Amino acid sequence: MRDLSIGPGTKVTLHFALRLQDGEVIDSNFERDPATFVVGDGNLLPGFEKAIFGLLEGERKTLTISPEQGFGQRNPNNLQEFPRSEFAPDMELKEGLVLSFSDAQKTELPGVVSHFDENVVIVDFNHPLAGRDIVFDVAILRIEPVQVH
Repeated sequence: MRDLSIGPGTKVTLHFALRLQDGEVIDSNFERDPATFVVGDGNLLPGFEKAIFGLLEGERKTLTISPEQGFGQRNPNNLQEFPRSEFAPDMELKEGLVLSFSDAQKTELPGVVSHFDENVVIVDFNHPLAGRDIVFDVAILRIEPVQVH
């Protein structure tokens, strides 16, 4: 039997770490249980999935994922201005504060206070990792064919 490589029709078990270029760890499961996903199931961003296509069981790689393949570029349209009066007068605002908003479909959206004064609050709805290159460390533990029922 030939070695199965990662691609469509495979289930992958792996350890991973996501880091910024400066080495700051964003997320890692190397110290925890490994993650398992089926290629294309949406558990891994498509750019991260494509980056590991062709890898074999036992391989370990460090890959750099560009913003276009990762969390996207920052979009200036995702900065929104709200009147200060929409926030409770006793709410202690500070830059970097994460707030939860609801859109028209009542979906929760996190936003980060990027700037404020006594009249307006600027909230950034970009993903916190948008516009950043992500260093993706991956160790492939197991690759299995997907069983179609």
